[in-house]
Amino acid sequence: MEKITIRSDRDTDYTFLYKGEETVLKAGQIIGISNGLEDVVLPTTLMKISNNLIVIKEST
Repeated sequence: MEKITIRSDRDTDYTFLYKGEETVLKAGQIIGISNGLEDVVLPTTLMKISNNLIVIKEST
């Protein structure tokens, strides 16, 4: 997968690892990652994946 977009539908910030460093996706924001998921580690949470879009949902 080449470029991906991660969108937050959460009311709180979401922290994940990108290239070994903590990256914060602010609540309700969108981030684009040009080299796909190769260097991304997403903590377990509810998410919806559609083509190159990952939507981070509120945790239960």
